[in-house]
Amino acid sequence: MAHAHHDHGHSHDHSHGHDHGNAHGGHHHGPVDTGDWRYAVGLIVNLAFVGVEFGAGLFSGSTALMADAGHNLSDVLGLAMAGGAAWLARRASGSQKTYGYGKATVLAALGNALLLIFACGAIAFEAVRRLAEPAPVMSGLIMTVAAIGFVINLGTALLFMRDQHSDLNAKGAYLHMMADAAVSIGVVIAGGVIWMTGWSIIDPLVSLGIVAVILIGTWGLLKDSVNLALDAAPRGVDVEAIRAAFLSLPGVTAVHDLHVWGLSTTETALTAHLCHSRTDGDVLLAEAQTMARGKFHIGHTTLQLEAEPLADCPTC
Repeated sequence: MAHAHHDHGHSHDHSHGHDHGNAHGGHHHGPVDTGDWRYAVGLIVNLAFVGVEFGAGLFSGSTALMADAGHNLSDVLGLAMAGGAAWLARRASGSQKTYGYGKATVLAALGNALLLIFACGAIAFEAVRRLAEPAPVMSGLIMTVAAIGFVINLGTALLFMRDQHSDLNAKGAYLHMMADAAVSIGVVIAGGVIWMTGWSIIDPLVSLGIVAVILIGTWGLLKDSVNLALDAAPRGVDVEAIRAAFLSLPGVTAVHDLHVWGLSTTETALTAHLCHSRTDGDVLLAEAQTMARGKFHIGHTTLQLEAEPLADCPTC
């Protein structure tokens, strides 16, 4: 994140505090634990099924199957990108990449969202074309493949059911896979209706419904990842509440140059200048850093203490 550097040519109290705690920020989209065998199993099985389902959709002429494959792919991509980005984030920082590779998690989330939106556009385009010119589809194959998808998604969800209340990653995986299982049931029902009635138009209608589900889920991901890429404060972090909390510390008279941004999708950083009238600057520094970590879960803080407002901040 680029910050304006201030030239302070004076002899005032300029204590600088750096806190590099391990507490995560308020934006909890925790990285996938790549050492957990359940994620590896879920990734491999679901990725294989996505290929089979998309191929079956092409073969049977079913946009609903292709859309369901796209829906399943969204979770596979999420697991893979988050896992890869988490691995990058654990790499040590270097002389040039002083923050390390944590931002890779943000780029992964942004790439995932953009890829899904592109896929949705392609599926929706084909579905609309099918609405104008309904084509016969192989309802039996649709039902069979979607039923297999239901079993795989439900089985994957059950792997995470036990830990969903204690592990945020497990809960996310459980909910995503249960949603996929529900969508697969919808495709099975659509195939059954087509088989009984011969109404091929139901297939593109179902695929448009699935596209809508994907876009609703992707919108939040896109918004959060763009904000983090622009170094905005992560969702759930109230910057004005942080400012008020610093001002509530004994002796603090003003807070300026307050910046809060995401180092990654899970870790938040903060910098600020605190004007104060205290003689125990080190104690104030410790109080401010403890509050940032304890109350706002910000583990990476850089604070500058100033005995009086500086010339570069006349409104302080």
